[in-house]
Amino acid sequence: MSDTAVRCGYSRCRAELPPPGPQGGRPRSFCRDTRWEGGRTCAQMARTEREALGALGLDAGGGGFALDADRLREHVAAVAAPVSELATALEAVQRRLDEVEHEAVTATEQARSRAAEADRARQEADAARDEAVRRAREAEAAAADARRERAEAVTRAEESAVAALEATEALGAARQQAGDAVTARDQAVDDARAARADAEQARRDREQAVLAARAAEHDRDTAQRQATAHERDRDDARTELDRLRTGHDELRSEHAGLTETATALRREVENQRADAEQARTGAATVREELAEARATAAATRSELDRIRADLESVRQERDAHAVELQQLRAAGDAGDTARQRLHPEDVAALVSALRQQ
Repeated sequence: MSDTAVRCGYSRCRAELPPPGPQGGRPRSFCRDTRWEGGRTCAQMARTEREALGALGLDAGGGGFALDADRLREHVAAVAAPVSELATALEAVQRRLDEVEHEAVTATEQARSRAAEADRARQEADAARDEAVRRAREAEAAAADARRERAEAVTRAEESAVAALEATEALGAARQQAGDAVTARDQAVDDARAARADAEQARRDREQAVLAARAAEHDRDTAQRQATAHERDRDDARTELDRLRTGHDELRSEHAGLTETATALRREVENQRADAEQARTGAATVREELAEARATAAATRSELDRIRADLESVRQERDAHAVELQQLRAAGDAGDTARQRLHPEDVAALVSALRQQ
């Protein structure tokens, strides 16, 4: 239906009129073939309508308004579909805005989670580093104790060596005493031989020599027992020295093991420090990502606010158009009611009654 087409001048018809022929001429104002009650044409019905309105003191503006209302209905019908499409597009934009906002919130939460994980990793690395430092300190304390025990063992070994040396010297003295005893016995034998010349003197000398020999043998046995005891003490001292040397070697091996353990712990501490540094670097990276995510979220919020403002403006404009459309519809309905209320025949009868009065 074209807006520029010529329509019938009767308000109840408003049918589209055909254009003039190829030879031209004045365009028609009413339908030619349409018939109403009593076989009257649209022109006759329109003339009766104008007369009735004139008799009532009404001008033809109401008819013009009805025509404008009809055109308005056509315009409203034409824009109804675009308005519906606009509402659908606005709903799609709103859904997209909700999705963008949800994605921004999700990205922010993920960045916060990564930052929390980085903080936990850094705390665990710090705890591991503290534990490694504590273990290194304990290893150093154990090494110090081992060094102190080794020094004490060396001191005991030196004391044992001194005791063994003293025992050796005592053994030499005992041997010297045994030699002296043997010499004394030989001297006694010589004295006994010399005393044979004098029987009485020799007998006494012999008895004395025998006694002296027995005493010398006793001293010799005693010296031998002492020498045996000293040798046994020396052997015990050597055994103790060997045992102390073995313990010293074991302590040295243990010290070497503790040194290696301390070195390993130091390396572990260095590794923990490197891990902590990496954790700090990762935390810094996560913080930068969080800052970027926050900036992106802020930009998204700004864009969202701008789109919401545009959406609100479009909604207000749509509401204004809807109000205007309602007003136009109400005006059109009022015109239709007035037009339908006064039928041309009723108007003619009313005019006749007024004239008779």
